[in-house]
Amino acid sequence: MTAEIHWVPAKLIQGLIVKGRQSLAVQRRYRTRNQLARLLNGAATKRLFDIVFSSAILVACSPLYLILMVLIAATSPGPIFFVQKRIGRNYRPFRCFKFRTMVRNADAVLEDLIACSPHLQAEFEADFKLRRDPRITAMGRFLRMTSLDELPQFWNVLKGDMSVVGPRPLVPQELPRYGRHMDRVLTIKPGITGLWQVSGRNDIPYHRRVQMDVYYAGYRTWWLDLFVVIKTVFIMLFPRNNGAY
Repeated sequence: MTAEIHWVPAKLIQGLIVKGRQSLAVQRRYRTRNQLARLLNGAATKRLFDIVFSSAILVACSPLYLILMVLIAATSPGPIFFVQKRIGRNYRPFRCFKFRTMVRNADAVLEDLIACSPHLQAEFEADFKLRRDPRITAMGRFLRMTSLDELPQFWNVLKGDMSVVGPRPLVPQELPRYGRHMDRVLTIKPGITGLWQVSGRNDIPYHRRVQMDVYYAGYRTWWLDLFVVIKTVFIMLFPRNNGAY
């Protein structure tokens, strides 16, 4: 018996080699994109952005900080800053800084208001805010409309308590409202701005705020953060009907 020899055409061999090289090139490009995405979306990159961005804001806006501090002190008695306990990553409490936008004895005034009005009590218990809050000063309304009251929170970002973009920084009383989602939301740091702030703020029902925070905690990307930062700047420059009160 004689063995039959089957010759493979040279063009076919060359074609297989070319396809193999192309496949390897595609795989390398895919791996490179994945590595770049992991780098951009990683915690180290987000922290680096937080440090650089917050430092730049604190330095560049220092004259604005001084002007606002003078105006707050001149227009209403009381401290310049409002400091409140908030819950951060992994349930760690921290002191959150804001420019004061309310009268000095705001908590006592709130107690009197809700004691005399079941409607206001129900509104505050539903959203932890009052749409027409008489405690807010004239200067405070301007600060809230433009979101300038949150400028001191860049110090929280620099310290590592917060991030530039993230879920809302919650007061302890709000934690039960998040139910089983609370653990997931608190796997990352709260942010100065976020999906809630650029999507209507206080005009959004509370359950939708929870959904936005849960979504961000699970699907955050560098591109999403960039989108939120750009939209936040736009809202601050054109603050009409942004849900801030």
